[in-house]
Amino acid sequence: MEGINRNERVDYLFHTDLKIIQSDDLFPFSLDSVLLARFVYVPIQHGCLVDLCTGNGVIPFLLSQRTKGEITGIEIQPEVCHLAERGALANHLESRVRFICGDAKDLPEKIGRHSCDVVTCNPPYFNKQAARDLKLNPHLAIARHEILITLSDVLETAGKLLKQGGKFALVHRPERLVEILDGMRQEGMEPKRLQFVHPRMGKPANMVLVEGTRGGRPGITVLPPIAVYGPDGQYTEDVWPKK
Repeated sequence: MEGINRNERVDYLFHTDLKIIQSDDLFPFSLDSVLLARFVYVPIQHGCLVDLCTGNGVIPFLLSQRTKGEITGIEIQPEVCHLAERGALANHLESRVRFICGDAKDLPEKIGRHSCDVVTCNPPYFNKQAARDLKLNPHLAIARHEILITLSDVLETAGKLLKQGGKFALVHRPERLVEILDGMRQEGMEPKRLQFVHPRMGKPANMVLVEGTRGGRPGITVLPPIAVYGPDGQYTEDVWPKK
């Protein structure tokens, strides 16, 4: 592939021919984004889908394999957003997947409140105590810590973007689950589906996937847990299904 800069590489996404452009200087995509893209409900034939804190575009690219709808990713770091834009061209998805460089909190006013069918987000997991990371690598600090956007901001933005009946899904840390569920309800989104992700069965969960419906009725379904690694140290079929 032409146009790859120093410290960049092209990887292929799980079980697809999709390319993702990554930089050693920026935050790479991780398994949590892949699991979120598989977990969320998406309309098949049409719809408006938005991915907040999109990074280099992994979630929009994966969602493009599940829906014919229009997908928008928003990323606040210009260098990272540029990787996503180049990735859309490399995957010939520029007609259906677009990226906006900007603050996710401003998106409802840019594209219209209550205009989206689906909103996804793999947000920063940790609080603002990121002084060490910020000194070492500001891109890493912004991706991992709530420096420019908080969980509360994400939930408020999703609530403003979604149509009645629209779906919001995110991946986060289990220790913040109560905060997530409470915040979703405050923003008019009823939690409907939940799934824990464990590094191995018998180990505590280190991720949780949550989906809610704007204006949905109370009642949540807890799906069977996902184990990332099996006894042999390889990915399980939950993560890497056999073809």
